[in-house]
Amino acid sequence: MDFTFDAFYTLIAAVIVLLLGRYLVNKIDFLKRYNIPEPVAGGLVAAIISLFVHNLWGYSITTSAELQTSFMLVFFASIGLSANFAKLREGGIGLVIFLVAISLFIIVQDIVGISLATVLGIDPLIGLIAGSVTLTGGHGTAGAWGTILENEHGIEGALVIGMASATFGLIIGGLIGGPLAKLLINRYALATPRTDAQVEKRDNTPLDISSTEYIPFEYPHRVRLITADNAITTLGLFAACLAFAEFMTGYSKGTAFELPTFVWALAGGVILRNIIEGVFRVQIFDRAIDVFGNASLSLYLAMALLSLKLWQLVDLAGPLMVILGAQTITMALYAAFVTFRVMGRNYDAAVLAAGHCGFGMGATPTAVANMQAITNMYGASHKAFLIVPLCGAFFVDLINATVIQVILKFVV
Repeated sequence: MDFTFDAFYTLIAAVIVLLLGRYLVNKIDFLKRYNIPEPVAGGLVAAIISLFVHNLWGYSITTSAELQTSFMLVFFASIGLSANFAKLREGGIGLVIFLVAISLFIIVQDIVGISLATVLGIDPLIGLIAGSVTLTGGHGTAGAWGTILENEHGIEGALVIGMASATFGLIIGGLIGGPLAKLLINRYALATPRTDAQVEKRDNTPLDISSTEYIPFEYPHRVRLITADNAITTLGLFAACLAFAEFMTGYSKGTAFELPTFVWALAGGVILRNIIEGVFRVQIFDRAIDVFGNASLSLYLAMALLSLKLWQLVDLAGPLMVILGAQTITMALYAAFVTFRVMGRNYDAAVLAAGHCGFGMGATPTAVANMQAITNMYGASHKAFLIVPLCGAFFVDLINATVIQVILKFVV
């Protein structure tokens, strides 16, 4: 029997998951030591409980997909609204190098998937699904390409395989990023963990966005001073971004520039931010954008993990699990030996490696959560929070779509 939660119950459940995750991370030393994000910790417990309930009594819960999608779009819109071109230039050559590194990884990911699928005797396109389609692409890309692969390429169950693979990636991306970064930080003595007293003092100190060190999403627990007027204006900006995304998704459907809705939400934020500040000289309220963006990130992740049906993963065929396991190892090795090294083998590079694990296996929200878990313990990484959100949310999807189309046309 399946129980469907409406938007209100879904939101209540997501908040409970977040509170549970915060409690677990604060109380269980292992979770804190290895920088497991709070939504991942709470969400996994909720998913495991759901698995037991389903296996014992046959009950399952379906949450509000519309609400989950809305929070995801608000998060991506907040990335765009935070993208001041003057700030983006600060990324400099590091942004270009990181973009090249993640672009090469997309190709590596697809080579691993297709090669293993061929060796295991299954359709190479299933290897592509368990490659960049779902792992770098996430659930949105899995849904879009799953339908195409079913209808145009005859891959039966491509959508189910894609959703299960994306689910696996979302979990693993949130689990390997923090421990990998911690290993690199300790191995090369890049930073010293902060004490609980230092973290508490920092979080209780209001964030000064006039500082040149301010970077969106970097301090999720810091106090931010906003007013009702700021909040209302910012909600209007988010509504404009989501309306733009909905319009462009419909308008571009079936054309050469068709993109997922969340990419249009981000693009709308970038356009709106820079027109308002660059043309009309009106100051954007970064504090309010930051608050709504971080809240949406946490709630989206909590809802995504809360809605996991782990029994779908249990039913995956053995070959697919072999491919996904190999992809996990490939991601960890690439982040440690390529991403970390080309980005400078320093603390920023370690945080960037954690972020790459997040969107290389799961999604950009996971990448940001991974980095927040690291910087909350070890200190700020302005470079990482300048580079990862835009690369992971915007450029990587354009590159991924291009690579997938090339492979479908010329390789398999």
